[in-house]
Amino acid sequence: MWSVKGCGTALVTAFQNDGSIDEKAMREIVERQISEGIDFLVPCGTTGESPTLSHAEHIRVIEIVVEQSAGRVPVIAGTGSNSTQEAIDLTRNAKKVGAQGCLVVAPYYNKPTKAGLLDYFTQVANVGLPVVVYNIPGRTGVNISPETMLEIALHPNIVGIKEATGSLEQTIQDIALCGNRLKYFSGDDTLTLPMMSVGACGVISVVSNIMPRETTDMVHAALVGEWKWKHAREKFLRLFPICKAMFIETNPIPVKTAMAVLGHLEPVWRSPMVAPTESTFRAVVAEMEKVGLPIPEAPKVASFLYK
Repeated sequence: MWSVKGCGTALVTAFQNDGSIDEKAMREIVERQISEGIDFLVPCGTTGESPTLSHAEHIRVIEIVVEQSAGRVPVIAGTGSNSTQEAIDLTRNAKKVGAQGCLVVAPYYNKPTKAGLLDYFTQVANVGLPVVVYNIPGRTGVNISPETMLEIALHPNIVGIKEATGSLEQTIQDIALCGNRLKYFSGDDTLTLPMMSVGACGVISVVSNIMPRETTDMVHAALVGEWKWKHAREKFLRLFPICKAMFIETNPIPVKTAMAVLGHLEPVWRSPMVAPTESTFRAVVAEMEKVGLPIPEAPKVASFLYK
């Protein structure tokens, strides 16, 4: 059984002001995540703005994260695409540079049939890297039903699913049908604890970019057992408002805003991702203050974004 569980961070991708990858910031982000106790790292997912990365940049970001983590935590690389061949190529390269698994989103925009989904995930899984299926119909236009997931899960290299449907019921159906064939990860920070209560083993988190220790502590408390659930609930309820704030606008606009305010990266997005509105900026900073996060770069970021 694949051993990865707990709290994984869906890493943002740091850019320099000229739009190029900020390798120094990426390495510092990885170091902070590991020092704060994160269980695994997930570069080049939705939060990493993967649709705007070139093929070479995509592989380079994965390589940086693998190099910097140096085996201290697993790296589960985002390698999905709307092209099966591109997903295969990205997965092969992720395997080559040392990733321990891959997060493979359903093909977006294409809206494949059940047979198309089976073909896509089978071909990617044949590369030989453990695959976590990423179901996020709000982004892809297609929902992987529990019945389809059961067929996909028959492949020995399909090891888990990240459910980001927003539906606790769908996760329950996944678990009821697929049982211990898979590991189940929350793809929605606001549903992490409810999903773990029915059998999920952790989360692939956005908010852990800015609060890695707190998010990991909450997940670990839920994993330990029933006597820790009170502690987990308290942490979950404390995190809930800032989790919501990370999605006031499209991810990763708010979380990169928060990262910039914390001083971890430049406030740069790849078009069509753009800077947040001033009201979103103020709301994000306000929630950061409520949970006690420092906001040393808030004035500087505000003046840069809203000249």
